[in-house]
Amino acid sequence: MLDDALKKDIQTAYRRVIEARSLRPRYGQRLMMAEIARTLGDIKTDEQGKRVSQEHVCVLEAGTGTGKTLAYLLSALPIARAQGKRLVVSTATVALQEQVLHQDLPMLKASSGIDFDYALAKGRGRYVCVAKLDQLMDGVEDNPTMSLFEQSLVSSQEDIGELARELAEAYGSGEWQGDRDSWPQAIADPQWRRLTVDHRQCTNRRCGHFGACAFFRARRGMDEADVIVANHDLVLADLSLGGGIVLPNPKDTIYVFDEAHHLPDKALEHFYHRQGVNAAMRWLGQLKKSLTDLNTGLGAQHTIARLLGQFPELLAAIEPRLGEAFRLAQPLAERTPEDNERLHYRFTMGKLPAAFRDLAQQLVTPFAELSRHLETISDILRESLDPDKSTGLAREQAEAWLPLIALVHGRALEAHALWQAFGADEVEDAPPQARWLTFEQRMGEAELTFSASPVSAAETLARYLWGACHGAVLTSATLTALGRFDRLQERAGLANRYRYQILPSPFDYSRAVLSVPREAVDPGDRDAHESAIVDFIEKLGADEAALVLFSSRKQLRAVVARLDDTTSTRTLSQDDMPRRELIERHRKRIDDGQGSIILGLASFAEGIDLPGDYLTHVVITRLPFAVPDDPVGATLAEWIESRGGNPFMRISVPDASIKLVQACGRLIRKEVDSGRITLLDRRVLTRRYGRALLDALPPFRREIEGVGAPATLAS
Repeated sequence: MLDDALKKDIQTAYRRVIEARSLRPRYGQRLMMAEIARTLGDIKTDEQGKRVSQEHVCVLEAGTGTGKTLAYLLSALPIARAQGKRLVVSTATVALQEQVLHQDLPMLKASSGIDFDYALAKGRGRYVCVAKLDQLMDGVEDNPTMSLFEQSLVSSQEDIGELARELAEAYGSGEWQGDRDSWPQAIADPQWRRLTVDHRQCTNRRCGHFGACAFFRARRGMDEADVIVANHDLVLADLSLGGGIVLPNPKDTIYVFDEAHHLPDKALEHFYHRQGVNAAMRWLGQLKKSLTDLNTGLGAQHTIARLLGQFPELLAAIEPRLGEAFRLAQPLAERTPEDNERLHYRFTMGKLPAAFRDLAQQLVTPFAELSRHLETISDILRESLDPDKSTGLAREQAEAWLPLIALVHGRALEAHALWQAFGADEVEDAPPQARWLTFEQRMGEAELTFSASPVSAAETLARYLWGACHGAVLTSATLTALGRFDRLQERAGLANRYRYQILPSPFDYSRAVLSVPREAVDPGDRDAHESAIVDFIEKLGADEAALVLFSSRKQLRAVVARLDDTTSTRTLSQDDMPRRELIERHRKRIDDGQGSIILGLASFAEGIDLPGDYLTHVVITRLPFAVPDDPVGATLAEWIESRGGNPFMRISVPDASIKLVQACGRLIRKEVDSGRITLLDRRVLTRRYGRALLDALPPFRREIEGVGAPATLAS
């Protein structure tokens, strides 16, 4: 149980922040703090400090206006400090990460009376490599080893010496901390790849620039921090490396996942593997051509010489089989793709024909051996950088060859992971792997890409995150589907024994009207639905601030093309300009007393914050059902159906419920907001799932127009 002293510390800190910031205590916020304190305060450990409790995770749905960030920081931070743990706050978006880092944490430190330090965590690839900067400044970037691979493996060959000089001067003077995101101008990906390294290329403490390294400087600051601000991708990447590599070890960490509804999809992205056959043939061909130079440069080291001697045999085992991949796949292509067009072929239930299965299994072993050999060579080259180690290689030789070997090692590992996932045996009663082929034309050259992905990350998250961490809090405005946590539990591997709670909203939703007007039609009649949308938009008031959400870019474009000239002058289409510019123009029009109508796609249903007069009407053209035509979703649907389930009711309807709540959530952003939500999809009244979707929405006043006279229904 949470001891009285710690409970008093939390209450005192909360009171101080409320008084210092002249805030009004919120009921939902206090409930959230209490639930987090109960969960984290009840965690029991053994004599070695290892967690033995199994109810160490709480899942809290808290709508906009609850004050989630303040609630979880004020309750989790004192407990983490008392238990000798680190607090990692993970977000899904840069906007929230910046808010926590630059607004919430400084305010809390200044107002709460809690003495703590905080830091931002980023992956190594977000920081400049000082050694590479030094090489670019000296004009020696194109050392003879990297030049062997430069044209085929490195995207950009343009001169970036001037950029390197600017970066070096700013970093040396302390004006810049070395991370890509804080540089005032955008740095293009091809340029940045030449300025940074990954964990395989980094020589760590053996680097002559280690003391000045931007990444390790940031790491040193992070090691002293009580609170670390990260993002879901970095947390998952750290877990995939074993945990505790970039971030603190999970067993010593309390995680707070804000925007936690994104976590299952982010996790799936980390276990998705792919390989382009022609791309692989190119780097393998370059490796074969480079063997003479590799032997000349590194052959004096007997272990490296022995390993290099095995490369021809390994390459001979790989290259013909990759060629065979094209021959096997060609009959599956329905037609030849045009330039920049992608055609997919998905294997039903992820099951491969025998020929593809044999091919994958024949490629796993040689790629595994190639990866091991390259890893051993990399290790020897790193040791050669240590003056206390004697490997038979000079430091200069090791420095010259390590970037190339590390680069190829990464490619070999990616290839091995793909073929291992592609040819793996299915586990009985477990969800299958999705497996598919992609046919493309790139600048007139054909490419065939093999891809594999799990259809669920639940087991991985359950084992390596929830099972490994000291404690965790998951929160978001949309964690339930149809009013239940079942869908999130299924996707994120969350156990029934964890704590779940839906917190009350501070908003008065009766200030808004949810309308299904007579004009709403079934989208199955595409022409009638499109016409209904056009008519409705053209009838919007001249001074309205509206957001019209589409589920199809094709339909958005068709509607834009049909709007009359008067209405067109009031519309801002996501198809025409960047999101930031569109929002700025919309706000300016409203400030100038003009009407403005935003036409947006699904991405505008989440993360858009237009409070007060900036948004008074949200129009949802169609229920947000995702079509499970992506290979992962389609494979999962097949598997559910094969087990007697209904994928539409189990996946599509709950997911549509979440998206519908998110879309409606664009309207009420503050306690004084009001307005109207219009749904132009009559299926919500005519299909059996419609009532469940409506019941999951906040308690708006409702105006539902049926076939007869309009009827105003209580929620």
